[in-house]
Amino acid sequence: MRIFDPHIHMTSRTTDDYERMAAAGVRALVEPAFWLGQPRTSAASFVDYFDSLIGWEPFRAGQFGVRHFATIALNPKEANDPRCRPVLDLLPRYLDKDAVVAVGEIGYDSMTPEEDEAFAAQLALAVAYDLPALVHTPHRDKARGCERTLAVVAESGIDAGRVVVDHLNEVTVKLVRDSGCWLGFSIYPDTKMTPERMVELLREYGPERMLVNSAADWGRSDPLLTRATGEAMLLAGFSDDDVDRVLWRNPVEFYGQSGRLDLSDLDVAEKVDPQTGNSILRGGS
Repeated sequence: MRIFDPHIHMTSRTTDDYERMAAAGVRALVEPAFWLGQPRTSAASFVDYFDSLIGWEPFRAGQFGVRHFATIALNPKEANDPRCRPVLDLLPRYLDKDAVVAVGEIGYDSMTPEEDEAFAAQLALAVAYDLPALVHTPHRDKARGCERTLAVVAESGIDAGRVVVDHLNEVTVKLVRDSGCWLGFSIYPDTKMTPERMVELLREYGPERMLVNSAADWGRSDPLLTRATGEAMLLAGFSDDDVDRVLWRNPVEFYGQSGRLDLSDLDVAEKVDPQTGNSILRGGS
């Protein structure tokens, strides 16, 4: 089973997670820029964070044969903080980078006027840089949040087929499917979606434009729930081809629209530092 996790926050995860993911079949992933759990106090702190997403994390992933890509944005939660708003002026520096395959996460947290402005501005950047967009939907009042999200997407002029609306559930799936956007589902231990619920949605709606991710971060989450979903699909009677479509070909198709999705040479052997015996080489080694 080959797996492309289209939304996971590896900055929050350990090296052991990379090793476990590679053993489970994860060969590629996308790490969206997001909120780190504690408010950042200046735009300058985002520079270091974005640099790590396009530098250190791809290097770390590569030691296990995992290809790492990123999406870059001012996330919805911090769009409300005036100290972070200058990040919008920094984004063009990063949206030209080869490993950046979309603008994201953008969208709504609390559906404030400040989030409206940041969302619209970053959709405009996605159009200007010819990149797809990864859209976060609010965890509260999700149906209204999705309706508002889709209205802003329509107003922006971006092609709906270049937008994935993420963190969906049974309440929002049909609304987003009818819009022409891609559909993202985060599989979590206690919240969001479970493998079994995801299987039922795949039965009802089919695998087209469906993206399954772990969205694993610093909270209670599991980077192997993508594989668990694939196994649940097989137990439910889906074919190996169906699983491959959902867990590999769909994310490749969506992020491939960036023109930057280089998946060559994925079977690189793990490298070992001859000085330390550590399987993670140090930067610059």
